[in-house]
Amino acid sequence: MKLYTIDTGFFKLDGGAMFGVVPKTIWNKLNPADENNLCSWAMRCLLIEDGNRLILVDNGIGDKQDAKFFSHYYLHGDATLDKSLAAHGFHRNDITDVFLTHLHFDHCGGSIIREGEKLVPAFKNATYWSNADHWKWATEPNDREKASFLKENILPIQESGQLKFVEHTEGVRFTDNFTVRFVNGHTDAMMLPQLNYKGKTILYMADLLPSTGHIPVPYVMAYDMFPLTTLQEKKQYLKEALDNQYILFFEHDPVTECCTLQQTEKGIRAGETFKLKDL
Repeated sequence: MKLYTIDTGFFKLDGGAMFGVVPKTIWNKLNPADENNLCSWAMRCLLIEDGNRLILVDNGIGDKQDAKFFSHYYLHGDATLDKSLAAHGFHRNDITDVFLTHLHFDHCGGSIIREGEKLVPAFKNATYWSNADHWKWATEPNDREKASFLKENILPIQESGQLKFVEHTEGVRFTDNFTVRFVNGHTDAMMLPQLNYKGKTILYMADLLPSTGHIPVPYVMAYDMFPLTTLQEKKQYLKEALDNQYILFFEHDPVTECCTLQQTEKGIRAGETFKLKDL
């Protein structure tokens, strides 16, 4: 197995929304806001080369939305999905599997592209993976979350015939080195890839822990549907990761790709930080 970081650029979100009940006087030290109270966040994906499969975990915000949509998110940075794939010698047509942790637009927007008036899969040779419970949740969204579930990102996947579902069973194997964990606080049935790599365990945190700044247990996003569930899930996963020396991979941290954990007087916190390629 080989792993590659795939950077797709940065976007901005409201700092208060990202840190929930934590006061700005505290969170602004972690990720300083601009004059509009917006913080920069990465859209960092993961490419897994495992045997004859090339698996892309999430794919960023994409580029098919209109200018009004993108004006809310201030996309910046030079990285794109195609550039990042090319830097490792790959093309999007090489992808065999697109594994979607969940269907919020900043995680699955790159799944679909426009070809003239048509919306078609961006990865023509890939199987797209979600799970039945989350798919139902996303395609029949609640009023609070529906702005994150864009039909143009989601429905064309199913219409293409390239969609399959992962069995919703904790620890189900996706490949020999890739198991799937399920969490429900951020959104229903979000999937976390857990990988065996070079004798270590890497846990892809998706939106359970968007960044190292979210490691303290009360630091829960206002975007989370069930914040008390997130609290319990964070406690469980942080303890498990600390006890078993997992490496955490962050999708949204603007600086840090990976970290270990350490126990401190204030609780579990980030230990060593590093890039995936340095493992």
